[in-house]
Formats: sequence, structure tokens, C-alpha cells
Amino acid sequence: MQMKEILEAAGVAIYAAMAAVALGGIWFVILLVQRTAQKRLSRVAAEPFLKEIGELLGRREFDSVAELCDSPPWWSKATPQLILVAIEHRDRPVPQIRRLLAERFERDVLADLEYRSSWISTIVKSAPMLGLLGTVVGMINAFEEIAVASQSGISPEALASDISFALVTTALGLTIALPLVLAGNMIHVRIGRLTDSVQEDLGLFFDAFEPAVAAAGPAGRTGKTS
Repeated sequence: MQMKEILEAAGVAIYAAMAAVALGGIWFVILLVQRTAQKRLSRVAAEPFLKEIGELLGRREFDSVAELCDSPPWWSKATPQLILVAIEHRDRPVPQIRRLLAERFERDVLADLEYRSSWISTIVKSAPMLGLLGTVVGMINAFEEIAVASQSGISPEALASDISFALVTTALGLTIALPLVLAGNMIHVRIGRLTDSVQEDLGLFFDAFEPAVAAAGPAGRTGKTS
């Protein structure tokens, strides 16, 4: 296989790789937007939910709190699932429960979101590099055309095509990367809002949980809700 054929095949492969990178970036953005929306408890929903939780804790109905958190409207949300963990481990001291919830939130929610968002950063870095590779391939093709010009005469159309490929791939790489930079920042903002929302909700929960556990005494704290 001649160098010209190898470079032409590389050009096709670069276009295919850039298309795959672009689709992958779009997929990760859509997935992360859905995941953050799925995990976050909106302010409109949080107020009546936490009010009901507070009323149940006021009556020391821990099993009812667990059933509510594990019901269909709430089982995909981060705050209800963390409250469920707190109820299941209410036999522990409250400071330990706070640390446990922080660890579970970090491990079960944030770690997954941050892992997936890291792929967006990888794509942002990869797309311009693919564009640069296309630039190099295009310029090599152009110089190949010039090298053989003394024998067969230079073809302006072929030379222009090679230079065009070099510039188009660079432009495509930047076109893929720039929107994903903005999308990645938007995702980080959404993750930050999710974290702030969960911390605020858990603060309100512990305001009702601590007195309820203290009032229940050792008998009400022993055992775990299944």
C-alpha cells in the first residue's frame, strides 16, 4: 500500500473518530443531566416531603419514615435514600450517622456523576487533538502532491482538497470541544446544586431526627428497619 493510500485511509478514520467522539460527548451530557435531575429533590417537592418526615418522626414512627422513603415517588432521589440509611442505622450515635450519610452520598451518588463527567473532559481534550492529527495528515498529503509535481504537474484541485481537509478537521475538533466545555461546566454546576440541596435537606431532617431518637430511648433505637 502506497503512502497516499495510507493517508487517505487515515483521513477516513479521523472523520469516523471525530463523529464517535461527538456522539459520545452528547450522550454523556444527556445522561448526566438526567442523572442529576433524577437524584435531586426539587424545592417544590422537598417542602411537603420533609414536613411529612418531620411529622412521622415527631410521633417516632420510624418504620413509616422508612416506608415513605422507599416508596415509588422517592426511591430514586438522593435525600430520601440517605434518610432511609439514617433510619436503618438509628441505633448508632448521631455523629456516626452524619458521617455515614456523607460517605454514602460521596460513594453512591457523587462518585458516579464525577466519573461520568470525567469522560466529558477526556472528549474535550481528545477532539482538538484529532483535529490536529487531521491537520498533519492533510499537510502531509499536500506536500506529497508538491513532491510529485515535477513529474506529473501539480493539481490545484488535489492540493486544495488536502489543505481543506487539514483546516476542516481542525475546525471540527474545536466545534466539538467548545460546546462540550460549556456543557461540562453546566454539569458541574448541577452537581454542585445537587450537593447543596442534599446538605440542606439533611440539615432539616436531622433537626427532627435527633429529638425523635433521643425521645425514643434505647428501646426505640435498637435494631434496623428491614
